[in-house]
Amino acid sequence: MSLRFTFSTSGVTTWVLLPPLVALLLAYFGAMAGVTGAFLLLPFQMSILGYNTPGVSATNFLYNIFAIPGTLWRYAREGRLNWPLALSISLGSLPGIGLGYFIRVKYLADPQRFKPFAGLVLLYLAFRLGKDLKRGAKKPPPLKARLRTLSFTWQRASFEFAGKVYQFAPWQVFLLSLVVGIAGGAYGIGGGAILAPYCVSVLKLPVHTVAGASLFGTLVCSVAGVIFYSLGFAAKGLSTKPDFLLGTAFGLGGLIGGYLGARTQKFVPEKPIKWGLFLVVLSVSLRYLFMIFQ
Repeated sequence: MSLRFTFSTSGVTTWVLLPPLVALLLAYFGAMAGVTGAFLLLPFQMSILGYNTPGVSATNFLYNIFAIPGTLWRYAREGRLNWPLALSISLGSLPGIGLGYFIRVKYLADPQRFKPFAGLVLLYLAFRLGKDLKRGAKKPPPLKARLRTLSFTWQRASFEFAGKVYQFAPWQVFLLSLVVGIAGGAYGIGGGAILAPYCVSVLKLPVHTVAGASLFGTLVCSVAGVIFYSLGFAAKGLSTKPDFLLGTAFGLGGLIGGYLGARTQKFVPEKPIKWGLFLVVLSVSLRYLFMIFQ
């Protein structure tokens, strides 16, 4: 019995267990930092599996829908889901996802155009992660630390976590999320891979309170992304629909990996996670950008 399988929508032929195993690994480490790993899953699909139509972005969104719920449930149960931050990210990202979709199908349908764009997005992520690595290593918070919202208005939100009070401006997060949503809609990510480093590095919020909110926003935007790409507005014959079977295979691995990552996050310091993400993101971004000169 052959272990290779062809996914009809995308035309990808691969070892049947490879998609869930790759997704499990990415989701496990990504969930600790507030991302699903989708920003690395897309280069894997394009460069390793050879999936290059706009439908690959939709398949990435589909993966997120599977991978995130278990992680969110764990963070909510442990009192580490920051609802004011989650709502600010979601409301800003949603309209951006729609704009990003139209940019993808109108101007970035050609893989030779899209890969440099993807490289720039990844290079920015590497920059944010690298900058954050300069800070001293942080220890995990107390195992039973829970988040408590103190106030939430459009101008200012505050919460308490592990004995400290933190503040941020929801309107600023909303505006950034709108811009990030455009890039995320084109790339096939919910934007958490950009917003999570921003919240940690710029807003100085602890990653253990950012992860759940970032993933919540990613889930909301991924649902919208799958709808946009499935309907195929203005696609003019382009293949924009997700490969539901391939996305499910990725998603099942992501579901397990994300839950385990959220389960073990409280035991792990930030720095080892960020170093791994930084090295992988930087290498993939440089590879795509070098294609400009080929």
